[in-house]
Amino acid sequence: MEWTIQELAARAGITSRTLRHYDRFGLLAPSRVGANGYRFYDPTAVARLQRILLMRRLGMGLPAIAEVLADEVEACDGLRAHIAALEEERDRIERQLRSVRHTLEALQAGAEPRMDVMLAGFNDHYKDEVISRWGERAFQAGNDWWHDKSLDQQLAWKQDTEDLVAAWVAAVKAGVSPTSEHAQSLAARHVRWLSQIPGTPTAEGDRERSIEMVKGLGDMYVDDPRFTGMYDDAAGAAFVRDALQAYARTRM
Repeated sequence: MEWTIQELAARAGITSRTLRHYDRFGLLAPSRVGANGYRFYDPTAVARLQRILLMRRLGMGLPAIAEVLADEVEACDGLRAHIAALEEERDRIERQLRSVRHTLEALQAGAEPRMDVMLAGFNDHYKDEVISRWGERAFQAGNDWWHDKSLDQQLAWKQDTEDLVAAWVAAVKAGVSPTSEHAQSLAARHVRWLSQIPGTPTAEGDRERSIEMVKGLGDMYVDDPRFTGMYDDAAGAAFVRDALQAYARTRM
């Protein structure tokens, strides 16, 4: 069984841009590349991605993760260590823990792990942030909305998201101002994208909380390294922040 890069990204709750970055960093190469240039990932690659996502969740940087993976001789030993660490925060990542146990048990039994089970729970990694900012109901509504989607629907959503990110990056490279009409049209598109997610203030039409959310997201894109790289670099993230905050001040 194999997944394309788009299918793997959708299942893991990350972007194909992130997977390509992991490849460039030497963490996760595709299992094979087709004659058409498409990247494919088999169960061994998915198990490695699982390990990477676990270590990222535990706060490890990419260089440290690379060292751990390079130094390990037996993959099962590493999985046991991850399980021990995850048990310390069982309530917060119970679904993630079950997926790791599935992989370990399958490997020990000499069986092929189910690829979808190995990545179950990995797209809930913003749960605490969402709850702290907008409440448990907002998280549950958004989480249910995502998991109710078919794989094709998830892929379509992630493609729309990547298209939006690419449009932001192109605007930065074009040298336009964050307050230009082009940048403000992208900000409007960004807010429309947010409004499709149930439980968010933009989806509920709450103007004051929507303004607060958009401004807060702009700050997070700059302050949180998980998002900075999404827009290529710190300058790109700052451009998106400035455009969103200008839009929130003047057009929402």
